[in-house]
Amino acid sequence: MAGAAPNIRDVAQRAGVSTATVSRTLAHPDKVREDTRQKVMEAVEALGFVPNDRARVLRRQSSQTVILLVRDISNPFYLDVYKGVEEAAFDAGYKVLMGDARDDDERISHYIEAVRERHADGLILMIGRLPDRFGEDPARLPPIVVASEAIRTIDVPTVKVDNVAAARAAVEHLIALGHRQICHIAGPLDEYLGEARLEGYRAALAAAGIGDDPGLVLAGDFSLGAGHDLVADLIARGGTFSAIFAASDQMAIGAITALRQRGLRVPEDISVVGFDDTLIASMVDPALTTIHQPRRDIGFAAMTMMIERLSGVVTPTDRVFPTELIVRNSTRPLGRTHPRQERGHR
Repeated sequence: MAGAAPNIRDVAQRAGVSTATVSRTLAHPDKVREDTRQKVMEAVEALGFVPNDRARVLRRQSSQTVILLVRDISNPFYLDVYKGVEEAAFDAGYKVLMGDARDDDERISHYIEAVRERHADGLILMIGRLPDRFGEDPARLPPIVVASEAIRTIDVPTVKVDNVAAARAAVEHLIALGHRQICHIAGPLDEYLGEARLEGYRAALAAAGIGDDPGLVLAGDFSLGAGHDLVADLIARGGTFSAIFAASDQMAIGAITALRQRGLRVPEDISVVGFDDTLIASMVDPALTTIHQPRRDIGFAAMTMMIERLSGVVTPTDRVFPTELIVRNSTRPLGRTHPRQERGHR
């Protein structure tokens, strides 16, 4: 039985370049360095690679544009993801437009329709849900790759981290410091990220034999305002806790602000852990203990998957990147002070 026909990924591996570079070479050979063009074309000839008919049609109709639709454009987390998307897009001769979903179904639908009407070739989604009418009829969706999030109602390529394991590591760090009353400021609990990070929080508590207090789980939206307001309300209700695990750096920093406004010190009174390791995490005072996820790599991988999809390659349904707990100065052993500490990650 004959083997599968070579695809753009096979050409990239043989030529020792990225799929983005192969795509750019085939679409715009005049914009690629001669030595690179020669390596790609030699690989094409050696493998007998022929773009499939659908890919050729799409290329002729292509706008050479991809939309990156984010949950909240004010969150610095998305800027590093954008850099990775743009880097891979530039290599392939594509442009990237960034859209702001703002948790608004009408805005999400607007960007989906823009791709369906061929104002763009594909959509990289960084939101955890779709408007109902698209979830009920996935066939109406244009080429989509999901980055950092996941949408259970559709089967599309997804680039993310193991959010359950990462959240568990964050809470295990607090437990190892002696904390037992740990508040979790979650993301939206009807979406993948909120559910997965809550699952990791609960798994760490259960493994340590700590009861799950529903009053210490607060559902937010990853924003500064949510972190501030939820912690302010918890304190006003007389909630008792010695540590906070927030599902984003933004919510962690909002929580620290609320604590300080009420005379509580971080980490002397309350330890705080975030998630993302955005630039601001290392610049706030105290520097934030957080989960590092490789934002730029996630963006680059998402755009590479999109290029492969647009070239007719069947991409894996999931790619999972590793995370790392970065211990800084916003956490300390319960009941003790500790010296300033920071372990960088690069």
